[in-house]
Amino acid sequence: MSLTSVVIIVLLVLLAAYAVMLYNALVRLKHGVSKAWSNIDVMLKQRHEELPKLVETCKQYMQHERGTLEAVIAARQAVSSAQAKGDMNALGKAETGLRAGLGQLFALAENYPELKANESFQHLQQRISGLENGIADRRELYNEAVNLNNVRIEQFPDVIVARAFAFKEAALLEFSEGEKADVDLKSLFG
Repeated sequence: MSLTSVVIIVLLVLLAAYAVMLYNALVRLKHGVSKAWSNIDVMLKQRHEELPKLVETCKQYMQHERGTLEAVIAARQAVSSAQAKGDMNALGKAETGLRAGLGQLFALAENYPELKANESFQHLQQRISGLENGIADRRELYNEAVNLNNVRIEQFPDVIVARAFAFKEAALLEFSEGEKADVDLKSLFG
């Protein structure tokens, strides 16, 4: 075997080892996105289970706010449907609607002193607010994992391995502009 053959074989082995390292890094990123989504999914399911309890507690006191209660129920169903489909765009829109409905529900509760004093309502409000904060935190982590994945599969030389093994871009979980806008408290209490 000549020196040239040995050099070529060593270079091919090094190139193959480098490709394996790139592949493994892309796999870790892909699974990081899945893990981040699973963390959001758990909190969405927990909140999904708490919402009917909140609505039922509010129904006892808020007889004249049926539209608000129905909007929360409909938004809950939209979130559940988008979540089941894994449709990040629809989930973002549904989450925006649900958050708006919950904000309105909690604001309207201010008009019902008996409801505000209800221990079950207070517990559910705190629980749902805590879950909302957790979802927001986990959404940030998910979007960071998605961003790292998407950048890596477009960078050279990773793009070669990504295309060869059909690594796909993941979708960010974004909420609408209305979700980011300042809340008009006067309209909520008007």
